[in-house]
Amino acid sequence: MKEHVLKPRTIPLDDSWDVIVVGGGPAGCTAAAAAAREGARTLLVEATGALGGMGTGGLVPSWCPFSDQEKVIYQGLAEKVFRECNAGMLHVGDVWVDWVPIDPERLKRVYDELVTSLGATVLFHTSLAAVEAEDGGITAAILANKAGLTAYRAKVYVDCTGDADLAAWAGAEFVKGDAKGRLQAATHCFMLTNVDELAYRCGPDIHWVNPRSPIHAILASGKYPLIVDRHSCHSVTGPRTIGFNAGHIHGVDGTDPASVSRALIHGRKMAAQYREALAAYHPAFANSFLAATGSLLGIRESRRIVGDYVLTLADYVARRSFPDDICRNCYTIDVHTVDEEESKTWSRKPLAEAVREMDENLYRYQKGESHGIPYRCLIPKGLRNVLVAGRSISCDHMVNGSIRVMPVCLAMGEGAGLAAAMAAVAGGNTRGVEVPELRRRLKACGAYLPDAVAG
Repeated sequence: MKEHVLKPRTIPLDDSWDVIVVGGGPAGCTAAAAAAREGARTLLVEATGALGGMGTGGLVPSWCPFSDQEKVIYQGLAEKVFRECNAGMLHVGDVWVDWVPIDPERLKRVYDELVTSLGATVLFHTSLAAVEAEDGGITAAILANKAGLTAYRAKVYVDCTGDADLAAWAGAEFVKGDAKGRLQAATHCFMLTNVDELAYRCGPDIHWVNPRSPIHAILASGKYPLIVDRHSCHSVTGPRTIGFNAGHIHGVDGTDPASVSRALIHGRKMAAQYREALAAYHPAFANSFLAATGSLLGIRESRRIVGDYVLTLADYVARRSFPDDICRNCYTIDVHTVDEEESKTWSRKPLAEAVREMDENLYRYQKGESHGIPYRCLIPKGLRNVLVAGRSISCDHMVNGSIRVMPVCLAMGEGAGLAAAMAAVAGGNTRGVEVPELRRRLKACGAYLPDAVAG
């Protein structure tokens, strides 16, 4: 690609912030809320017109489990968001905490209220355009919106972009994908309405693990070439409305705009084929209507920073705790396929290969089991005033398949936001945060953090 040299220019500078959070997904929302709760002047920057990321714009139809099968472990702000969203779901009971459906419109309002009520400021339709860094610290984030380009300066920055854009553009080291650089498949979620709920509840289950699922007949028919595998998760998200997290789109790089653009076009076509296929093979969907596809593509993996500590599969298998844990996680290793041939016989092949010499019980968590996520995984090597929260924290490819989901992102976002506020008071150095005090304050705010152990 040819190069173009920008002409020297001056742009407005807003240096009134203590903490700037880039990315308004689950981690970004709790990070901004937690920082503002501590009294930090906090700005939350979001590229779309709504907060919530994959649970709202992405139309993911249900929450991954909030419990370790004994208790809720994503507590604090994470549980607050979860309970507030559930309160508007008429068919969700108080004791239901795993795989609970999501009303995306209600969830948007829940995030709006959470962030603004605690004092953070939100800028919608505002994108990170460039980062200026010097001597291991960010000196300005250049944002683009209808006002043009504006430089924003804070004492501490929290990267919740999901792709580690802020950290990577500031010069942080990162990795992508597995040992060969292959990324997990993407999914474009969608919603079908005018569904016969009685037939849906009483008819054959469409889930991929059901050997009698209509998905198998749909694949065998050969009539729907964009439906390439059995992956099909779904939930009732409203009256006569079913949300789908189904199918895979391979070869998508979430950091490549052209790749994402092609995948969105492909995903909308795929969603239409799912509607036609389900109408033909399941009575509940005979008169269904494709009401919406996600405005965001479901990217499971892109950049992962190289932090002060890299969380590994061995840590996950050992259920390891760390003296600097800022949250716990119990979600399974959920690595989706990296190529289409593997996808056709989709199981948990990547995990099976990674742990083929281990006892199966070592990586399948039992009741009450979880592992810690250390604060050091949020600190990019070589940067002093930046934290990262969400799926792009410092971990290996396999662990990314576990920590990438919304409940744990909510929990780690709160830890990052509180730490950012503490660092802002202490000159902006994220490594200068007193971890015991960070953990004490997180616990005081309701986070689930067992006593620290040697790690």
